[in-house]
Amino acid sequence: MKVELRFFASVREALGVANETVTVTDTVVNVGDVRAWLRTRGGAWAETLAEGRPLRMACHHVMTDPSQRITESCEVAFFPPVTGG
Repeated sequence: MKVELRFFASVREALGVANETVTVTDTVVNVGDVRAWLRTRGGAWAETLAEGRPLRMACHHVMTDPSQRITESCEVAFFPPVTGG
């Protein structure tokens, strides 16, 4: 299945890429699986997307949690948590 990926702010800087289209395996069925699949690339990918590290995710421009199911050609975005003051 093809998935459109978007990376923002410090996530984009750490990974060195703003967006890409990937083909994931059949075992990747939700946003959390996409994150785990990307970590298998190792290096900055494993560190930046590490389990337990604060990270916001969106699917089709809607904030979501890791259990959100993905569909063909869906857009998944990753960005750091935003705080204000």
